[in-house]
Amino acid sequence: MQAKKRYLISLLTGAFLVLLFYFGGGVPGPAATGSRSRHGYSRPEQPWPHFSDPLQHFSPWDHSDTEEYNVHISPRQKRDVNSSVYKGKKCRMQSCFDFSLCQRNGFKVYVYPQQKGEKISESYQNILSTIEGSRFYTSDPGQACLFVLSLDTLDRDQLSPQYVHNLKTKVQSLPLWNNGRNHLIFNLYSGTWPDYTEDLGVDIGQAMLAKASISTENFRPNFDVSIPLFSKEHPRTGGDRGYLKYNTIPPFRKYMLVFKGKRYLTGIGSDTRNALYHVHNAEDVVLLTTCKHGKDWQKHKDARCDKDNAEYDKYDYREMLHNSTFCLVPRGRRLGSFRFLEALQAACVPVMLSNGWELPFSEVIDWNTAAVIGDERLLLQIPSTVHSIHQDKILALRQQTQFLWEAYFSSVEKIVLTTLEIIQDRVLQQTSRSNLMWNSHPGGLFTLPQYSSYLGDFPFFYSKLGIKPNPKFTAVIHAVTPLVSQSQPILKLLVSVARSQYCAQIIVLWNCDKPLPAKHRWPATSVPIIVIEGENKVMSSRFQPYDSIISDAVLSLDEDTVLSTTEVDFAFTVWQSFPERIVGYPARSHFWDNNKERWGYTSKWTNDYSMVLTGAAIYHRYYHSLYTNFLPNSLKSMVDQLANCEDILMNFLVSAVTKLPPIKVTQKKQYKETMMAQVSEKTKRTADNETYMSLSRCLMLCICSS
Repeated sequence: MQAKKRYLISLLTGAFLVLLFYFGGGVPGPAATGSRSRHGYSRPEQPWPHFSDPLQHFSPWDHSDTEEYNVHISPRQKRDVNSSVYKGKKCRMQSCFDFSLCQRNGFKVYVYPQQKGEKISESYQNILSTIEGSRFYTSDPGQACLFVLSLDTLDRDQLSPQYVHNLKTKVQSLPLWNNGRNHLIFNLYSGTWPDYTEDLGVDIGQAMLAKASISTENFRPNFDVSIPLFSKEHPRTGGDRGYLKYNTIPPFRKYMLVFKGKRYLTGIGSDTRNALYHVHNAEDVVLLTTCKHGKDWQKHKDARCDKDNAEYDKYDYREMLHNSTFCLVPRGRRLGSFRFLEALQAACVPVMLSNGWELPFSEVIDWNTAAVIGDERLLLQIPSTVHSIHQDKILALRQQTQFLWEAYFSSVEKIVLTTLEIIQDRVLQQTSRSNLMWNSHPGGLFTLPQYSSYLGDFPFFYSKLGIKPNPKFTAVIHAVTPLVSQSQPILKLLVSVARSQYCAQIIVLWNCDKPLPAKHRWPATSVPIIVIEGENKVMSSRFQPYDSIISDAVLSLDEDTVLSTTEVDFAFTVWQSFPERIVGYPARSHFWDNNKERWGYTSKWTNDYSMVLTGAAIYHRYYHSLYTNFLPNSLKSMVDQLANCEDILMNFLVSAVTKLPPIKVTQKKQYKETMMAQVSEKTKRTADNETYMSLSRCLMLCICSS
């Protein structure tokens, strides 16, 4: 009998083990030896261990069980929150985006007309103005590929004065809404006290989100775009440059790691900042928090508050920021923080401490090259980790912070344009940018995929790739005067340029109101002469990306320029060493005129210059594409209206891209005297007060836009 019992127990135990293995058990496999990032290359070894379990947001109590929570959130609101956050979570470009809308007119963006009586914040107005001033904008919804609401969706915190009520009804009534398909919604703040969910209070349907503080849990890869949290003071255009003026070797500063900010005594986001005092040593690691915020802070103060507040007041935040090697960026109530952009600009390497945050523009930016990605659960290891980073790595991280700040984050305009460019790359995948283009100077915004997807076609990648430009140039002569005499300067110029050993062809851009001269009127040369009629006879047509330009180098010339063949050859050989810059002869300077309180422009021959005129200069043909397809229409329209300033605008464009000045080459004394004696319309312009004011206006707009 006992034997039967033992046999039965053994049989049942075996059956149970088989069922357990079948329905969920398994043999653990070998540990993975490495991982690959979304960029396709191996991630560097991190001192932070990998946890497979997703982090849950910290909550010191169950909100749903508290009376206070139930006062603020009704059961219906709870259901709405849960459904609105996760509805459409499976959306991807292939399933929730209509690509056919983009096939006819390319990537065009339509902004809904602003509805009467609707309030709109300054930040959202800046976003809409940027789109309307960009090359993507269309006022015709029939041509649009992407739609942006005029309803302000930036702040969806119900306690905020910027909160737009009845948004759900307003959105659903839009005639082109179509359940959000091909729509983009911008958002900086979502949810409200006490749990700060990512709910927008509206069913976004199949719309894409350009959202700050978005979690990896709710982020839809290759559909949503994570944007940085920025303040209402963030500049619309331009923006300040990074604070790194020069590199110090070794790259260490007064402090190793700093933070100064609010401490939350209860609620979401409180655990991380409450624990910072454990690693604060008041020497090289200075992590300061204060409880003194909000109306009722004294009701909730703990035993550390008075001491923390006193020490907090001893330090100046700006002084800490600019004198620290690393800056801690812990989460606040939401995952994102203003500290992120502040650290980037200050060249203070961000140490991220916000588990589950999808970092801004993570689809294209490799943040491992500019930040240290920490883990909230391993706070005590952070000081030893940053101390162990080699000084060469610190220098590389710091330099990358400056590049990323200036390329994508220094203004609202750059944040918005980066968002649109990322979406355009998804739509036009065959011409999308590579990760190297996004993560290398000058960045994705200045690297137009319509021009080429090959790095070797862009002048700023030559040195990286170890290649040289084409050994020939194309001369483009801008002609505005009728050809009435065989002794005109343009004919002599044609002969001199054609004799250059580096000249591949000459293009005469005929911007004259008179008909084209007969073919026999042009001199016979050893290189082809191609005559093209200027588009609409406007000044900007001289920088059109003409298909006839077959060489990398463009020699831009005014019709009255006097250059010898030797001078042409010399300028081109210099340019071959600096193919990303403008190289030429006539130099000019711009300056701030204190008496007239505006920007001035001078042609005086001095040892200082800030630009080289395109009347006798060599540059890469890619800048024709940038000038035509990248610059705001407002700047090009002003140039065409004034029939002037095109050389100023081109200089500002190239300098904005390269962060480098043009190169002036010396010329024979005869050239200088001839240029001064001609007193052409271009050299007369500084004497004329009306034109001087126009130049000043042009300079002001160029400076504000760069």
